[in-house]
Amino acid sequence: MKSDHLPKIDPTKIGANVPRRHGTLAPKIAKFFLKATGWKAVGDIPNIKKAVLLAVPHTTNMDGVYAIPTLLALDVDIKLMGKKELFKIPVLAKFLRWAGLIGIDRAKKGSTLQASIDRFNQEEQLFLGLAPEGTRKYTENWKTGFYYLAVGAGVPILPTAIDYPSKEIRFLPLFYPTGDIEADLPKIYAYYEGVTGGVIKNMSKPLQDLRNNHVSQHQV
Repeated sequence: MKSDHLPKIDPTKIGANVPRRHGTLAPKIAKFFLKATGWKAVGDIPNIKKAVLLAVPHTTNMDGVYAIPTLLALDVDIKLMGKKELFKIPVLAKFLRWAGLIGIDRAKKGSTLQASIDRFNQEEQLFLGLAPEGTRKYTENWKTGFYYLAVGAGVPILPTAIDYPSKEIRFLPLFYPTGDIEADLPKIYAYYEGVTGGVIKNMSKPLQDLRNNHVSQHQV
């Protein structure tokens, strides 16, 4: 799915159902940072109360440097799932919690999945984001917990992409999982056609394949 020429997102036009942070100072500082660095949020944030967000591709620690200010500038309350090891430094841990990061123990896959499903069932509004590649390094496959989380909680998937050449955080069209993961995964991968991560060699195999096909088509 090509995502060229997506409109810039206007925070004042985001629907009332979307969970918000209701910040004042943080959005102003974040907007200044994005303007200074040239990054922007494009696409569309659907007016819904709950969704599983995909943060793709995740190839470098710099992803968070641009992604977190983008969320703050939009004033959207998106909880992000990250490895618990990030919380070992107290000062950093305090900031990460404030920014919406939830520490997870990747060794406890089943309990984390069920706890996340329960959280969706208990909260009125929840946008929960995670990186299905599960690592900043190259990997052959995505972790599929995000899919079973969406199915188990009965919520749609909102693919988002961080594209370095265009300096865009892209909010792509919603995907409603059918329960047939083998049929759905290729459709989800296709959302990321033309997207390039910060470190190309670290992009996962599904995205490498998409990128190579995209480059080949433009060289013909």
